[in-house]
Amino acid sequence: MERFKFLPLLGRIMIGAPFVMSGLGKLGAYAATVGYIAAMGLPVPPLAFVVAVLTELGGGLLLLSGYRARFVSLAMAVFCVVTAMFFHHNFADQNQMIHFLKNVMMAGGLLQIAYFGAGAFSLDARAGRAGAYVPSLDAS
Repeated sequence: MERFKFLPLLGRIMIGAPFVMSGLGKLGAYAATVGYIAAMGLPVPPLAFVVAVLTELGGGLLLLSGYRARFVSLAMAVFCVVTAMFFHHNFADQNQMIHFLKNVMMAGGLLQIAYFGAGAFSLDARAGRAGAYVPSLDAS
């Protein structure tokens, strides 16, 4: 299994990069994003915008680097579930159902990182944080 120790890095890239892209997109569309948040009925849309950008852009970058990956991925999983419930709850609309399920799937992947850690190629592993890299138990 030693030869597959790059897989957690690949997984973090595949989950983290879309968050970074989404956060950057929100930065470029402040008025539209705040308007959408307001249309969904959330209180204090500018604050919700800041939370979303910090979570997506900041959390995505932390996840990519593998820094405090367990805590970051747990927080991002909660963000995904909350976002699904507030923004993608119209199951009569197939597009909304797809987005709801996408958010639930992302939360599932993030919970895997929260449990198993960031892997060998991460800042957590370099810092020697517990659980950052679990060596193979394979006897071969």
